[in-house]
Formats: sequence, structure tokens, C-alpha cells
Amino acid sequence: MDYILPWFILKSVPGIGNLLFKRLIDRFHSPEIIFETSHKDLVQVEGVTSRLADRIKHHKVSDSVKRDLDLVVQKGYQIVTMTDSDYPSLLRHIPDPPPFLYVFGRLDNSFRNIAIVGSRNATRYGILTTRRLCYDLAQLQMTIVSGMALGIDSAAHEGALMGGGNTIAVLGSGLEYIYPSQNRKLFYRIAENGAVISEFPLKTEPDAHNFPRRNRIISGISLGTVVVEATKRSGSLITAHLAAEQNREVFAVPGSIQSFKSTGTHTLIKQGAKLVEHARDIMEELSHVIKTPDENDKFSDDTIKKKPLLSDDETIVSEALEPYPVHIDDLARMLSMEPGKLSSILLQLELKGMALQSAGKFFSKTEENE
Repeated sequence: MDYILPWFILKSVPGIGNLLFKRLIDRFHSPEIIFETSHKDLVQVEGVTSRLADRIKHHKVSDSVKRDLDLVVQKGYQIVTMTDSDYPSLLRHIPDPPPFLYVFGRLDNSFRNIAIVGSRNATRYGILTTRRLCYDLAQLQMTIVSGMALGIDSAAHEGALMGGGNTIAVLGSGLEYIYPSQNRKLFYRIAENGAVISEFPLKTEPDAHNFPRRNRIISGISLGTVVVEATKRSGSLITAHLAAEQNREVFAVPGSIQSFKSTGTHTLIKQGAKLVEHARDIMEELSHVIKTPDENDKFSDDTIKKKPLLSDDETIVSEALEPYPVHIDDLARMLSMEPGKLSSILLQLELKGMALQSAGKFFSKTEENE
């Protein structure tokens, strides 16, 4: 970890933010060279004043930096710098990339990343739609990026894991402060099947001002950002706007016109965001950059609409569903099935994208169940 220390020291110099750090690395290639560079050459870099050059030349490592690096080693985390091969290649191209990332899990520079963000207080429709979408994207070898918040973020990670894919969580806190605490188990599952990353020191708490900074990484690490359920003042719209500024694609999943939780997504669609109903809508939009797993530009029905395996009971209930909603009590009578058991089966069908619940305990088949 000795080679990492100069990165920590340079980052701790007062007056050096991410933008200036990148300029210095672009010019001199490493912190070691920066510390050895003359005062005269340092001030040639845009944004480096004579006073800041003096700070760089005389700055010493602080105790807090040493403690943070010691804890990284103790906990087995990784530090990936912007000059490392595993640093996400897409992230290097934003104006102010983090000089280095704290990583729990395995991070690589693959660019087959798609960000999924949305409301923390999501509806059942939003949760199930997100899980299904991310399940399908994972099947197409896309890595799902989100912020591990409650609601849509959690559903995105869960859908990717259900699909046997990789997922990346970008935190607005340090790795030693799992937020929200309800997602502790999800935190470790993500690390086993991808990575949890942060630009913040390990003990950083999830302060409100951290999250807009975090959002630029979510969008910056991804080819595009999909917004599912967002109000007009949602933080998810910040991520979408950042994606647009970074010249990345912006997608939105439509919701009910009667739900205020979809007003933000509908606004994005009006502004030109790509409307998303299926994973193939995203893949087709990105086809100029990436290929589908079979390296063909066209999408086979087998790849996109692969139906999940169903148990015997799930098959019986699935085949009984109609395009028009039926009440659970009527369904129970028709199938001569105990309501508690039927409710459990319907939940599993919902999670597999084969059933849709409407208000009042009404259920119908989805397009995947056709």
C-alpha cells in the first residue's frame, strides 16, 4: 500500500479538488512526480496558484490519512486509482472523476454498465418493474449500477443478483458506514457479485451534501441512466441531468399518469429521454457501443424473453390469470386453493414478472406470461 500513500497525501492538500487533481495527473502522471516537480512547473497548471504550489511542496501526511489507510489494509478493502487498469474507463472521462475509489469486492474497467435510479419510497409497480428490468439486463451481461438506497436502488441491485449478474453500489458514505442500515445484507451480497465503492474516507457519515457528489459517479461510470419513479424534485433527476451533461444516454420508465411519483420520469420523456418498456429498448439504444452476448445486433426472443422456471403450483396459477384483473378471492375459488397459499404463489409470480397486482388485491397476467 506504500504506492497509494502519495495519492492520499495529494488529495488531502487544501485547495486541491477532483478537477484540479485530474489536471495535475494529466500533466505529471503520478503524485510522486507532482511532489518532486518544481514550484515553477506547478504554477503552469491551470488553477495552481503560487500559494497552492507552496502547499503541495511542503504538505505532510496527516494522522487521519494514516488511520484511513491503515483501516483499508486491516479490513481488506482495495484502493483503485485513476491510473490503475481496474479504474472504470468511462469514469475517467467525466470532468471531475474521483482520484481514487475505495472498493469492497471486485471492480474492473468494463463499460457494460447501466445505472438504475429512482424513488426511495417506491410503489409496488416501481419495485417489480425495476427487478424485472434489471434481471433481464443482467441476463444480457450488463452490470447494474445504483446507489443502494431503499426503494428503486435496492430493487435494481436485487434484480441484477436474481439474474445472476454483476452489480455496483456507489455509496454516499464511507464503506465503514453502511447506509441505510437495513441494507447490510445487501451490502455484502453486492460485494460478492460485483463491488461496493465510494470516494469518501471509510468513516464518512451519509451527510446530505454527499449524495449529489455520489450521483455523478453513478452516471459517470455508466453508458446510460434509467430513471424509474421520480417526482419533479427527486434526486434521481439530478443523476439524469448529470448523465446528459456527461454525454451519456438518459432513459425513463413511464408510470401511471395519476401517480405524482412518476411526474419526474414523464417530464424526462417529454424532454427527450428514451422511453423504456423492456430491456431491449435500452440495448437497442446502446447497440452502436456494445454488442449483445451473441454478438448480433438483433435481439433473439430467447435472449430477451426467456421465461423463468415455475413450480407446478406457480404454473397452475399463472395459467389461470387473464389479461383483465381478477380478485384474489375469485381466483382462490376458481382454483380451489387456500388464500394464504395462493397469496404466496402470486407474490413469487410477481417477482418473476409473470403477474401484476392492481389496487384492491386484483391480479392479471403480464406480457411475459402471454
